[in-house]
Amino acid sequence: MRAGYVSIIGRPNAGKSTLLNALVGEKIAIVTHKPQTTRNRILGIMNLRARKGVPAAQIVLVDTPGVHKPDSQLNRRMMQEVYDALASRDLTLLIVDATMKFGTGDQFTLDAVKRAGGPVFLLLNKVDMIHKEKLLPMIAEWSQRHGFREIIPISAKKKEGLEVLVGKIANALPNGQPFFPQDQITDQPERFIAAEIVREKVLMHTAEEVPYAAAVRIEQWEVKEKITRIAAVIYIEREGQKKIIVGKGGEMIKKIGTTARIDIEKLLGRKVFLELFVKVQPDWRQSRGFVEELDWRRQLEDLTPIDE
Repeated sequence: MRAGYVSIIGRPNAGKSTLLNALVGEKIAIVTHKPQTTRNRILGIMNLRARKGVPAAQIVLVDTPGVHKPDSQLNRRMMQEVYDALASRDLTLLIVDATMKFGTGDQFTLDAVKRAGGPVFLLLNKVDMIHKEKLLPMIAEWSQRHGFREIIPISAKKKEGLEVLVGKIANALPNGQPFFPQDQITDQPERFIAAEIVREKVLMHTAEEVPYAAAVRIEQWEVKEKITRIAAVIYIEREGQKKIIVGKGGEMIKKIGTTARIDIEKLLGRKVFLELFVKVQPDWRQSRGFVEELDWRRQLEDLTPIDE
């Protein structure tokens, strides 16, 4: 039996969360086309039965925020999540966008991985979007930058190359017993995932600076016999942003709420009544205290009591 932690590291929009969801087979991390969608470490747990050439294994995948140079308390907290993931793992998956040229951001990310040490797989993602003749030269170039244990072309979105990847991960992990029960797929509580779903809809339906100034906190979670009642607050930094999220005649907040409710019902497998509020918290991204309060562990402590 093999078991270990595998951290997924990469620049914003490299495909980390898409890869996590594809490997686990469930949507446990929100995905949008906008950078810095992921703000927290998110665990996804895979349990493998032994098959030819692949041992039985529990793979604990750790999705992380995109590597970037921090310019706010929020971004510093996000980067700390990355460093924590690099400090406690058995294997690192460095995922890069194969459609993009190597740049300073890639070097910054690679340097962080090198400093952490340990075995590293390089994943060349989105290879379905490039000409095949470019792949071998790209592999050769990356081979010169670091002694990767494996370089694996994949398409996380189309789930290409993932079976090969999983087999190589399992063989690279140390011998050990599972860390989590066989039926568990994440350590994130449903409340956190629900808050992230609401934030995903804000990201999808609004433009400009609003998505990056938005945070979501669950204030109430009440489980009734036939329905779960959820109250969530969308925090933004300025009154102008609040007007955008609410929309003309409340149209935008209704769209966000409706699309979020549908996904949350799929998550919970039951009817949901979702109530959204919008509050202005000036410059919250620069407030260390407020950023700490957004941690899902803190949110669980502060929730209104639940009726089961």
